Amino acid sequence: MTTLIDQTAPKLSPKDFVSDQDVRWCPGCGDYSILKQVQTVLPDLGRPKEEFVFVSGIGCSSRFPYYMDTYGMHSIHGRAAAIATGLKSSRPELSVWMISGDGDSLSIGGNHFIHLLRRNLDINVLLFNNQIYGLTKGQYSPTSEEGKVTKSTPMGSIDHPFNPIALSLGADATFVARTMDRDPKHIQQMLRRGYDHTGTSLIEIYQNCNVFNDGAFEVFTEKTSKKNETLFIENGQPLIFGENNDKGIILDGFKPKVVNLTEGYSAADCWVHDEQDQVKANILARFFDNPNIEGHLPRPFGVFYAIPRPTYNDMLNQQIAFAIEKNGEGNLDKLIAGKETWTIN
Repeated sequence: MTTLIDQTAPKLSPKDFVSDQDVRWCPGCGDYSILKQVQTVLPDLGRPKEEFVFVSGIGCSSRFPYYMDTYGMHSIHGRAAAIATGLKSSRPELSVWMISGDGDSLSIGGNHFIHLLRRNLDINVLLFNNQIYGLTKGQYSPTSEEGKVTKSTPMGSIDHPFNPIALSLGADATFVARTMDRDPKHIQQMLRRGYDHTGTSLIEIYQNCNVFNDGAFEVFTEKTSKKNETLFIENGQPLIFGENNDKGIILDGFKPKVVNLTEGYSAADCWVHDEQDQVKANILARFFDNPNIEGHLPRPFGVFYAIPRPTYNDMLNQQIAFAIEKNGEGNLDKLIAGKETWTIN
């Protein structure tokens, strides 16, 4: 949600958003980085702390509200979307952030999650994805890969995992992005893009659980492999990656292919990213789990899809205002009684 910055308001710093609570994540957890980047971005949004609210469910990520010196609520498992919906609907002037994990939102909270996205409530959703249940000590999650050996799958998981980006696009989300805990600059860019979007912004954040699933995203974060394994997408820019930006992505019909830009191809031949192209956003989302794609493709990071659409809270409040204008303020007792009553002798 874009707002005008009050130039007369006192300038806040990241420290102003640090609470007095001891952070109780495991040393080395990727959550620390995400917390730091959120606290870094918020002062630049030009709003008083009292207008920010962080709502979470259950899980390691859901401790987040305790560590933010703002309003917040640590709610119940999978129900952060319901709490956030009620809050934003009744207090549309607030900046509401929903903090959740792959287990919290995609398992017990799956139904709430998809309906939040389709309704397009004007809130920001940060989905911490570490592909494991961390708080309950290492069971497989809805995003764990097939064959994953955990405490609850000693012979390997036979569940097919969710793809959070593809799931969000399928639920008609209006803003879908991905970033990672070990790229602070990129996290900050995505947080700001999500905040500026009017509607539900979904940002999946790859987050390393160094105790129960260490190294799950190492290939995307280590210097020796990152440039060849990641594709940072930008609106209007060709899809180019590689150690020396010498590789590109082209489309053969609807099939993406990697080409070498030093062997007969140039940037002009590459697929140019369009954030409003839902078909191509779905292709990007499926780079790593589409059985019809030949060869190895890099993992996309950035904004997959972003379109304007009326928000649920705006339409709700317009409807309420219209009802009051047409019918008056109303009477709760009469509403409960209904139009048909009986007198019992």
